[in-house]
Amino acid sequence: MAAFDYVAVDAGGRTVSGALDAADEGAARALLGRRKLVPLQIVPTRGVTQKAERSLPSRGKLDSKTLALTTRQLATLISVAPIEEAIRTLMLQADRPHVRRVLSGVHAGVMEGRRLSEAMGLQGQAFPPLYRAMVAAGESSGALQPILERLADGLERDQMVRGKVITALVYPAVLAVVALGVIVALMTFVVPKVVEQFESMNQALPLLTRIVIGVSDLMRNWGWILVLVGLCAAAGLGVALRNPALRLKVDGGLLRLPVIGRLTRDLHGARMARTLATMIASGLPVLEGLTTTARTVSNRRLRLATETMAEAVREGGGLSAAMRRADVFPPLLVYMTASGESSGRLEPMLERAADYLEREFSNFTAVMLSLLEPAIIVFMGGVVALIVLSILLPILQINTLAMG
Repeated sequence: MAAFDYVAVDAGGRTVSGALDAADEGAARALLGRRKLVPLQIVPTRGVTQKAERSLPSRGKLDSKTLALTTRQLATLISVAPIEEAIRTLMLQADRPHVRRVLSGVHAGVMEGRRLSEAMGLQGQAFPPLYRAMVAAGESSGALQPILERLADGLERDQMVRGKVITALVYPAVLAVVALGVIVALMTFVVPKVVEQFESMNQALPLLTRIVIGVSDLMRNWGWILVLVGLCAAAGLGVALRNPALRLKVDGGLLRLPVIGRLTRDLHGARMARTLATMIASGLPVLEGLTTTARTVSNRRLRLATETMAEAVREGGGLSAAMRRADVFPPLLVYMTASGESSGRLEPMLERAADYLEREFSNFTAVMLSLLEPAIIVFMGGVVALIVLSILLPILQINTLAMG
């Protein structure tokens, strides 16, 4: 499989450019024809082929905070300096050796004459596929600086949401760990000591007390086996999910869940709308945005729906009609996409849909996390109350018999 750069004319008469992988130049022309593009120029890409790229050693991903900061700085620097000088400046000011190595590799690739997106692709997993595709779109359209600005905005927005979620989860997580530790200590140390006192009295114990004693014995005698079985079950599930058919069914089931399904659909819909809006603003076809987005979706059901949409658009269908047939996207996104297509303002409508879905995701997550803390307190408090009550009931029973 070889890589080719192309310049072509789309159905609307616009000149577009990009890169693709094909067996030879004839296959590349045929692939462009299926995309309804008339090729003007097809030349082999300088650098490595897709197969060679996969054989490159992985340098690890840049964390989201570093990637957002680097993107913002790069967008600022390329507005006043050549791109190779901007990358060299970022490389020299990088504090961590890992980041410096990645930027050094990108700088070397640019200095060799490669495009920025291609140089980023040579750094293994340092830059996500969608990120590189957006950079390539900016290079092809001559709008690299605004594309980087958009990327930085999106990364910073994701980092802010992630930070809020982590901050909100810290206290409930600590509370859950402490409460679980208290329960385990009660069941493995306190309850057995109390049981010894009850057994010496030869008194029939209440049902709740017998249940708690049984759970305590199970935890003390078989706890390590239960943990081992749980770990084996988790490992087996991970292996089973490698089966594409089973993974597709599981991911489809997740989308039907009341809370998780809604959050997953909204998040994917927002990312897809944002990507398509950026692609359209860069002058690239919607089809390329759909194809790029599909490769980055982890949920197999949503990935299949996005690939089906791309195929429908490739055959000349409308984007909103393809979304409606997929039947997995938020209704608001479908409606606003249809409005954008009918009015000729698809890009701003997709931006608005993305803003709304991201805001809804953030608000809904904040509400759910605010309910998590009291839910943990109530649940753990109820468990502790049951344990204490199971100990008090025999004591009260003994006192009643003694007074009688």
